[in-house]
Amino acid sequence: MMERALASAGISILYQDSALAIRYAENLPEHLKPPFKTGTDDLRLFGEKNGEQLKNLKVAVLATGRPASIEVEIAAGSEARIYEFKIERVGPKSSPGILSVISEVTESRHREKVLKSLLRELSHRSKNLLAIIQGIATQTARHTLSVDGFLVKFRGRLQSLSNSQDLITDSSWRGAFLFELAQKQFAPYWPDSTGAMPIYGINAHLTPNAAVHLGLALHELIVNSASHGAIAAGATAIRLDCVETTLDGRGAIEVKWTERVLATDAGVDLEDNSFGRTVLERVVPTSMNGRASFLNEPGYIEYRLVIPETEYEILRR
Repeated sequence: MMERALASAGISILYQDSALAIRYAENLPEHLKPPFKTGTDDLRLFGEKNGEQLKNLKVAVLATGRPASIEVEIAAGSEARIYEFKIERVGPKSSPGILSVISEVTESRHREKVLKSLLRELSHRSKNLLAIIQGIATQTARHTLSVDGFLVKFRGRLQSLSNSQDLITDSSWRGAFLFELAQKQFAPYWPDSTGAMPIYGINAHLTPNAAVHLGLALHELIVNSASHGAIAAGATAIRLDCVETTLDGRGAIEVKWTERVLATDAGVDLEDNSFGRTVLERVVPTSMNGRASFLNEPGYIEYRLVIPETEYEILRR
């Protein structure tokens, strides 16, 4: 009955006499059962390094009567397991013994390690996002003449960051797929009546860094189209393609935006000195060690962004 209760609770019990010889054990982990026998000691049961550490602690508990606890990593075949030992002195002072209550904490320590790693990652990404937001605010203000104009553009760019970050967070910060990222950025501006946005080619899985910055580029392109380009002119002659290419002799993908402005009087806001143009040609490619080109001709816009293989993964079936 007690053995079943201990097994259910994931607890082992070890009793040692005043000489620290093991006199009783219950519900030991399977990998500790072969070396166990009555009369053995910590060194033989737990190995020289762990055994010596446990022995010294138990000697101190015997001498002072103060309980102690320790976590020990013990090899179990090809992996290591972590156990917590709660040690106390039991029995009369004339003939005391040591009782160790042992519980495995491997999974909880692993979860704590993962959580700490995630928190560090969150802190790092939060700092990066704040730096990006600060840059966007400064540059948007520099290229905007009115407070109202600043607010409209700044809010739009913040929403772009938020949309990309939602996808990254949903994937536990592993990144985002290109098609899903594009659809998220285009959704607020793409006319519902025209069907889905034409997106073709490779649905690469982007790193968090690439997803955030490509999201900004796509935002600038779709907002420009909705305000001054094809969408504003009542047309949807826009296409997004992703194909494999090379960059400096290494693998890469090229994301290409093409837009035909059918109305001859439609304007384009992405002028040489605009912040949107700076984002497309400098900020985005620099952030991922890529390369970009922007072509703005009467009735036609083309943007090409080459992304190096360090910033994406192609998941092939």
